[in-house]
Amino acid sequence: MSDLVKYLFDTKAFRVCEENKPFWYTSGKIGPFYINTQFLYGSEAEANDLLEFINSKLDDKLNLPKAVFEKVNKQYNENFIYRYTIDEIVKSIKDNINIDEIDYVSGGERRDWFFSNMVAKLLNKKHLTIYKNLEIIESDSNFLNNQVVTELNNAKVLHVADLVNTASSYERAWIPVIEKLGGKILWSQVVVDRVQGGKEIIESYGIKSLALINLDNTLFNKAHELNIISDSQLETLNEYRKDPDGSMRNFLVAHPEFLENALNADEKTVKRAKNCIDNDLYGLKND
Repeated sequence: MSDLVKYLFDTKAFRVCEENKPFWYTSGKIGPFYINTQFLYGSEAEANDLLEFINSKLDDKLNLPKAVFEKVNKQYNENFIYRYTIDEIVKSIKDNINIDEIDYVSGGERRDWFFSNMVAKLLNKKHLTIYKNLEIIESDSNFLNNQVVTELNNAKVLHVADLVNTASSYERAWIPVIEKLGGKILWSQVVVDRVQGGKEIIESYGIKSLALINLDNTLFNKAHELNIISDSQLETLNEYRKDPDGSMRNFLVAHPEFLENALNADEKTVKRAKNCIDNDLYGLKND
């Protein structure tokens, strides 16, 4: 676990805020960390390059899986952080699942493809590329033969994803589209579980849920043990885990200048701060 924790921080896949400087989230709330699991591809720049490449190919749905696979396969052979991450995913799968039972590995648009394609290759399984419009392309394990899927004939599917929050993508898209075509997701393997109830939702569908890393006290304590985060950062993370809204409300009450400064910051921060204030996301109007 130590190596993966180190790589999460080395690549900035997991970032912890400086003391008294929480991050602004798109929702208008604040918090002490950011998670961008796809940075385990090797670095933020390399991950962003792959995302841009995927975006440029999205109109060619039939040929995109092969094009993405060529990119990730090259990265697997050249980047030790990405190779380590993929190998750990494969190890987790082999340790917890009888791989002979797996018919397909699936991954959903877009960040799942950072991981699902290489896992399919290394497990020697066919891959299902699932698009947001719920079109599915089937590929062999080397991504040489690609075709539109119209029937899955009781296939047993392992879904590989970068991250699970509340499992909304599983409920809204991945589970129903596989079932509509006659298959069934029986296993889920993610790199990071944000521990926001997603695992429980996934398991309520009869799916075995696995994760390499849980964003919980075990991770935070390990990062502290490795001298990656400070005492105050560890305390902030643990308080946030126990009570996200309450801990951040307490921070804003103790540091009224934080909101004032945000209203005089860059355009994106101003927008988020106004959302926080206008919608009273932390109940500060009662103070």
